[in-house]
Amino acid sequence: MTDLLKADGATVASSEIHGEGVRRRDFINIAAVSFAGVGGIAVLVPLISQMSASADVLAESSTEVDISAIAPGQAIKTMFRKQPVFVRNLTPVEIAEADAVNPATLRDPATLEQRTKPNKTNWLITMGVCTHLGCVPLGAGPGEVKGEYGGYFCPCHGSVYDTAARIRKGPAPKNLEVPPYEFSSDTVVKIG
Repeated sequence: MTDLLKADGATVASSEIHGEGVRRRDFINIAAVSFAGVGGIAVLVPLISQMSASADVLAESSTEVDISAIAPGQAIKTMFRKQPVFVRNLTPVEIAEADAVNPATLRDPATLEQRTKPNKTNWLITMGVCTHLGCVPLGAGPGEVKGEYGGYFCPCHGSVYDTAARIRKGPAPKNLEVPPYEFSSDTVVKIG
């Protein structure tokens, strides 16, 4: 290390003038912080990406159902997000019966129009899970008990739903849930 003379006669090391000691320390600090940052990102990326939905979950996020073979008065069961879904083609008589009920008298007030799409009130799509304890009600399959209101009957605890899948009797607190759905065409419904 070479010493330099100041005008007043004091000596100063050349490294202090040029700041080499500070530069080396700064470089080491920057390198350490950068290395830690890259390491942190390398740890966080897999951690965050594993939280996103897998391909099989994304594939089940929507279901398309062909409704062309469902005759008036019939219902089918299908699956959406690993849960049963009822797709029912209501007859004009069933629609009239549902419309004749005063919603204010129901435990979970709702009209048939609120539970169906405009100009498609004959198509009722609901989750096939009882709102009491999650059993699967009967009434969608041929020959199954539909209950006294012609809709669905839960065999676990006796909840009875009408043709609009509204709770009428029993311990269930709410109507059968209507999932998000839209008509892709006149014969295909996309649920989800």
